[in-house]
Amino acid sequence: MRIIAELPHPDFKISILNMNRKFIVKIEQGNLEQSYKIAEADLLDGVNSVFEILDEEFLKTVLARFLEMRKDFKDTYSRYNY
Repeated sequence: MRIIAELPHPDFKISILNMNRKFIVKIEQGNLEQSYKIAEADLLDGVNSVFEILDEEFLKTVLARFLEMRKDFKDTYSRYNY
């Protein structure tokens, strides 16, 4: 697995990796991570198509999901500690 691109974003770290004829989009925020796998064969223009997929609407849903993930983990961690 190798990193082929990193995209700047103010809210999280976005890395694009390549492994086994798939692009892996890895998005990190603090101790949380989301990843999406896309087969190279499903894209017309290689990694440039990945850049197009990562539009503002998609990134808004990623941010919302991070907020949900953080709440879920905080809730379960609180149950564990009490």
